[in-house]
Order: sequence, then structure tokens, then C-alpha cells
Amino acid sequence: MSRFTRTAAMAAFVSFGLAGHAFSALQHNDYGQYDTLIDVLTPALGVEGLDHLKMLFVELTKQAEGNLPGTDGRSDARASYEDILNLRKRDRTIRTALEQIADAQGDVDAFIAQQDVQAKSEPAVAAEIARRLVASGRPDEALDALNKADLTDSHPVPFEWDAAYTEVLEALGRKDDAQEFRWQSFERMLNADHLRAFLKCLPDFDDMEAEEKALAYVYHYPDAHRALAFLLSWPALDHAARLAISRAAKLDGDRYEFLTSAVEALRDKHPLASVIMLRAMIDFALDRARTARYKHAARNLAEAKRLSAEIKDRNPINSHEDYVADLRSRHRSKTGFWKIAV
Repeated sequence: MSRFTRTAAMAAFVSFGLAGHAFSALQHNDYGQYDTLIDVLTPALGVEGLDHLKMLFVELTKQAEGNLPGTDGRSDARASYEDILNLRKRDRTIRTALEQIADAQGDVDAFIAQQDVQAKSEPAVAAEIARRLVASGRPDEALDALNKADLTDSHPVPFEWDAAYTEVLEALGRKDDAQEFRWQSFERMLNADHLRAFLKCLPDFDDMEAEEKALAYVYHYPDAHRALAFLLSWPALDHAARLAISRAAKLDGDRYEFLTSAVEALRDKHPLASVIMLRAMIDFALDRARTARYKHAARNLAEAKRLSAEIKDRNPINSHEDYVADLRSRHRSKTGFWKIAV
């Protein structure tokens, strides 16, 4: 045996042993501690090690078939709930491992083979398939995979599917269609990633005009809370403040965490908008007698008093003193609140 042959045999022996250890570890991945194991070990496993690991999981698949009690045709025993859960867990482990091995080997068809008909109809899975097909230079097949997804129950359509669709259109050379789809996707659910991708493809200066057009669209979006969330995250705080003021009646004081974060974002430069949102939370707590929120409402009232002093033009709201007087007239009996309110 030549030195080269001996070295190759030793390398194969080591990679096979490593594949065996990986195979064992992946079957005890109860806490996700080995989720990235195949990706990490791919360079060390090499071609032969990956092939061997794949073979081990394929063999495990064969062993799993007919493994439930009563499925061998020789027993009247019924599978327990625990038996079913264990088998599903093993199936999931095998499928995930074979998917990762397929990715490591650059074998998109092997990845697709792990998806059954139902999985292929799921938008997120269809997007994963499409992205791999595009990377393999097969955009037509990628488009077909996306079109097979069932979007009837997807409200909204998953971002992954939308993003994959635009990627496929770009790969097919349909750049105008991709831009139109990005804009439509943004309009549908105010997804900032779609808008950023749309603006990124525009020439200089055109993107500024398009951004203003987009912000104007957001300002009139039917769902005031979604629109406000978009403007805060973009960020476009001046627009967010104007929206909070003009659509104050649409603000839901029950959305305590969201409105609190909005106040924190706007309080320094937009006290009027902040006071309006604070009052929405106070009114909800008292109107609905949410006693658990009285402490928060009292704190919000104190903050509204402080911010009211900074408001130069208080239109369209009344003064803090008038607001408190109105609260007392409407909620005089809520002594639990007034004991802690400033």
C-alpha cells in the first residue's frame, strides 16, 4: 500500500469515526445544542464523512419504518401516545439531518426530496426550496416551487415567501416586476424590509421622493397602530407624532406596552403626541376599571402633567388641569386611583 493510499485510508477512517460521533450526538439533541453540528463539522467530515453520515441516517429511516407497536402485522398492541411522540421526534431528527447534509453537499434535489407534498405547499418551505434553486441557477423551477405554495390561509403572506419571490424575479431578469412586487408587498402590510429593498434599487434622489411617497401612504394606512409602529421603527418620528395627533381617537389605550414605547420615543421632541398617548392609556384603565393598571395610570398622569408644560400649541387637546377635572367628574368613585394619583 502506497503512502498516499495509507493517508487516504486513515483520513476516511477518521471521517467515518467523526460521522459516527455526530450521528450519535444528533439523536440526543434534546435542547438544540447540536443544531449547527453538521455545518460546523462539514470541513472535517469531507465528502466521504458526509456520505457516511447520510448513509447512517438513511439506515435509521429504514429502521424507523414499521417501528410502532401493531404495525408489523404480528401484534395486537396499540401504539401509545408516547410511542407516537418519540417516532415523530426521530422522524424530525432524521429529516433535519438529511436537509443539512444536502445543504452541505450542495445537493438541492436531496433537500427537496425531504419535503412531502404538504410541506411543499407551506409558504416558508416553498421559499427555502426556491432560494436553493436560485442559488443553483434554476430560477424557473424556483418560481414553480413558489407558485405551488398555498397562500389562501396566509394572512399576511410570510415575508420569507415575498422575499424569495422578488429574488426569483430578479434572477429571471424581471427587475421591473420585482420592484412592483416589493412596493405592493410594502403597501399590503407596511413591511419596512420590502420598502428598504425597493428604495435600494432606485437611482439617487429618486429614492428620496419614493420614501416621501411611502411615508405619506403610511400616514393614511387604515390600521393606525401598525402605521404608528412603522413610523417609529423606520424611524420617521415627525410623521409618527403627526399621526398620533391626527388619529388620536383611533388609539387603543389597552395596548399599554406599545403606547408606552411610543411615548418614550417621542417625549423629548413631541410632547403633544406623547400626552395624547398617555391620556389614551389613562382613559382606558379608568373607563374599564382596570384596577391592576391604576399604578401605571397614576404614573402616566404625572408624566402627562410634566409634558403638558412643554406644549406650545395644545390644540387639539385641553389643558392638563381641565383634563384632570374631567377625569374626577367621570371617575370620582375610583378612590383606589385617586389615592395614588398626583
